[in-house]
Amino acid sequence: MSTVRFDDVRVGDALPAARHEVTRADLRAYAEASGDRNPIHLDQDVARAVGLPDVIAHGMLTMGLAGQAAADWAGDPAAVVEYGTKFTAPVVVPAEGAAVVEVAGTVAARDEDARTVTVDLAVTSAGAKVLGRARAVVRLP
Repeated sequence: MSTVRFDDVRVGDALPAARHEVTRADLRAYAEASGDRNPIHLDQDVARAVGLPDVIAHGMLTMGLAGQAAADWAGDPAAVVEYGTKFTAPVVVPAEGAAVVEVAGTVAARDEDARTVTVDLAVTSAGAKVLGRARAVVRLP
């Protein structure tokens, strides 16, 4: 059940910031779960051979982490009725430690008839914007 109510949300409201650490173990687990075993996500030598600085997180994993911020804010993943983005830069995952994906969100619009809000998401890693035009439409009670 949603913890946020449509009548209480205003344009300009900020969502709670989210911070996700992504490790090489996470990439292996995501590859197994998704079936996306592209070696640029798993093998440092292959990633570098194709011009990447190191292995990179799966785009859909990064997109999912960002979308999770809207779902968590709404209190219900089913409340997110639309979601889309453009991939602008990779999330480079080091061999040791983790890459950090940070997500901030702002309510950009309200639709009184549909009782939805449009949330713009700002998604960065290592100071770089990794998703562009990340936008979710959330239906609220």
